[in-house]
Amino acid sequence: MTNATLRLTELSHGGGCGCKIAPSVLSEMLASMPAAQPFANLMVGTETADDAAVWRLNDQQALIATTDFFMPIVDDPYDFGRIAATNALSDVYAMGGTPIMALAIVGMPINTLPVEVIGRILAGGASICAEAGIPVAGGHSIDSPEPIYGLVALGLAHPDTIKRNRDARDGDVLILGKPLGVGVLGSAMKKGLLDADGYAQMIATTTRLNRPGPALAALDGVHALTDVTGFGLLGHLLELCRGAGLEAQVSASALPLIPAAIPFARDGIGPGAIGRNLASCGDAVQFDSGVETWQRSLMADAQTSGGLLVACAPEAVENVLAIFRQGGFGEAAVIGRMAQGPAQVKVTA
Repeated sequence: MTNATLRLTELSHGGGCGCKIAPSVLSEMLASMPAAQPFANLMVGTETADDAAVWRLNDQQALIATTDFFMPIVDDPYDFGRIAATNALSDVYAMGGTPIMALAIVGMPINTLPVEVIGRILAGGASICAEAGIPVAGGHSIDSPEPIYGLVALGLAHPDTIKRNRDARDGDVLILGKPLGVGVLGSAMKKGLLDADGYAQMIATTTRLNRPGPALAALDGVHALTDVTGFGLLGHLLELCRGAGLEAQVSASALPLIPAAIPFARDGIGPGAIGRNLASCGDAVQFDSGVETWQRSLMADAQTSGGLLVACAPEAVENVLAIFRQGGFGEAAVIGRMAQGPAQVKVTA
């Protein structure tokens, strides 16, 4: 395979956040882990389904630590690096923090990928870190059968503004910062169906840093914050519901969608992660009869470098939307609300 014909996506069995282990399987795996010992300064650990771990350094600072990596979702090595880095830094923003440093995680098939291609992947990731104002200060690499790239990301926040995904309240409004459809577009690309405009839409959303996170976390009325990635909107919304012991009510027609993804979703094109995510949700997600199959698929679509999901008081909605729009997230939209009820998601047309 020459550099001219090399397709990164052909070197791996999955791509992007679609590589994630299904939520139900992950729960079974983690169930056998011994209970963590209590640490006074560990503000967020494995006891919740949050985006990152948080350690209180002092009364003014909390350290946010996370890691994220995956196999290629696109064939262009530079774009792959950019997407993976944006996705990894998102978990810091989703906790309400500001990134300060990153470490690279690199696994590459050295005998298959030319060194210059690997260098382009690393350069793409470094470019996003530079955009975020942080260094790639080190990392670790291995020779692996499939290409893998990502980051360990570290950030800081005030302890009082750390936002967990379990603190949504009855009556909170749900706002999604980025449109859905990344996994569907990735599948269309692998099938050779995605044109240049569709690819541009995909890259534009997956390389957009979720920088509004700290401003949202500091805003009065914002109670819970997470980002939508491999488990799809439904899976991550269920994490909010279970953490808070509340029901989410979502309108399918209100969801922001990547325009290029809609016709592919209507044609049934999408990653295998859609079926796994829907199966993992089980009876905890209830669809009205008017919600079409393609809409259900987009709600379960594995989002690589997806948007922030905010649960806020009704009086904070305009301020939340203003922060999103000022940050370049004009697609941000109100998609539903939290209400009293069992920990489940109800979707209306």
